[in-house]
Amino acid sequence: MSVETTRLAICNLAKEQYPQIKTLMDETYPELGGAWPSHTIFRLIDQFPEGQIGIVDDDKLVGIALSVQVDYGRFSNPHTYDDIVDRHDRVFSDPNGDALYGLDVAIATSHRGMRLGRRLYDARKELCRQYNLRAILAGGRIPLYHNYRENMSPMEYIEKVDRREVYDPILSFQLANDFQVKRLLKKYLPEDEESEGYATLLEWNNILFEPTDTVIESTKSIVRVGAVQWQMRQVASVDELLKQVEYFVDTVSDYQSDFILFPEFFNAPLMGLHEQRNQTEAIRNLAEYTDTFVKAMSRMAVEYNANIITGSMPLAEGDSIYNVSYLCHRSGKVDEQRKIHITPHEAYDWVIQGGDKIAVFETDAGRVGIQICYDVEFPELSRILAEQGLDILFVPFWTDTKNSYLRVRHCAQARAIENECYVVIAGSVGNLPEVESLDVQYSQAAVLTPSDFSFPHDACLNEATPNTEMLLFSDLDMDKLKILHSEGTVRNLKDRRGDLYEVKLVKENG
Repeated sequence: MSVETTRLAICNLAKEQYPQIKTLMDETYPELGGAWPSHTIFRLIDQFPEGQIGIVDDDKLVGIALSVQVDYGRFSNPHTYDDIVDRHDRVFSDPNGDALYGLDVAIATSHRGMRLGRRLYDARKELCRQYNLRAILAGGRIPLYHNYRENMSPMEYIEKVDRREVYDPILSFQLANDFQVKRLLKKYLPEDEESEGYATLLEWNNILFEPTDTVIESTKSIVRVGAVQWQMRQVASVDELLKQVEYFVDTVSDYQSDFILFPEFFNAPLMGLHEQRNQTEAIRNLAEYTDTFVKAMSRMAVEYNANIITGSMPLAEGDSIYNVSYLCHRSGKVDEQRKIHITPHEAYDWVIQGGDKIAVFETDAGRVGIQICYDVEFPELSRILAEQGLDILFVPFWTDTKNSYLRVRHCAQARAIENECYVVIAGSVGNLPEVESLDVQYSQAAVLTPSDFSFPHDACLNEATPNTEMLLFSDLDMDKLKILHSEGTVRNLKDRRGDLYEVKLVKENG
């Protein structure tokens, strides 16, 4: 067709255009039975006229895009084509739905190659913005998969299309239009032999979406975390160290982070303020500052609007010393988690005792747990937290050598995979030769994820430069965890053999 003779316009479909709609759909979907009956199209136009979009060339209909409103929570989770269209070919649009669901797109053979599909997708996006809907969802066929089924799984096929190693006429187009694959849908359309019944659940997020819920009612789907890779440095006073803490909290606040994680024993340089006869005396003297730091960091959490995990600090209770991490909520509430497993160095040189309680803490940005360094090397603790609905596990650590660090890192990665949660780790770097046990430090802060299709290929969302003081920021998609729990490639939480074994607390928290 000559471009000079083309006169294209976007329109909303009308019932009298059904003969042309039928021609387009018959031409586009012959292997799937062709066009929907007239009553289906009429119902769509009656229920959601703005969602039925066409392109005309003069008076000829050359492209269509059909859509309905749906509930995001329902259709961002596993579903099939039959959940959209009933056995009588009726499609129901939900006027209270908070998402747009893309049904069919058809382009006339005579007008293919003119990028009309992109125009229709752009029109859908604009409709989504105008209706203040949170996203566009679509079940996308993968019609060339049957050519590769002998050599690769559907997931491998999708990954190769995403990397542009394989071309798929539908999926490649959708990815090029800013849609993201959220999950694989099984038996979506069983009669679709080309796709082997599989489909991709695709999503385009409306970044201009403004929730109608109040702040109190809303649940965060994206949580931002900041991890401090802390430089051990000589200080002359408590105030000097607190100023350094506040600098990092202030910076994190500028980036609107929900959490900030400090390392284990980050305030240990205060042991250099006084001469100590032995390490046991040094740790007891350091414990004298803990109350000051907890109060100061709780104030910062409120003032800077960020939940602070205080790394850890020694706490003296009578003759006993504990290694304690505090969760300073931005509401002003303070929770504590004591280190359960004590290293030989802590037990021998500092005479630290282990705690006996573990908990998942409810926050305004998800359910979180804290495991101090060595604790993450014991999988039972994390499993108990996972059974309580853990979303994010924070691990403040303190390691002197790389092999010590890698023990923490590898175990933290395993906890993320087996418990289907995010794990954030942060340690300290540098050295303080004048303070015993602080002569060398090794750290590479990181944000670790489960290992599945929706997450980074190496299950590491972000990591710091080794042994360099810095802040590490990451955005955690909490919806991905929900999807993983129910529809992951493997389901570690669901597939445990409860008939053979279980993990439980011998001493219940009290």
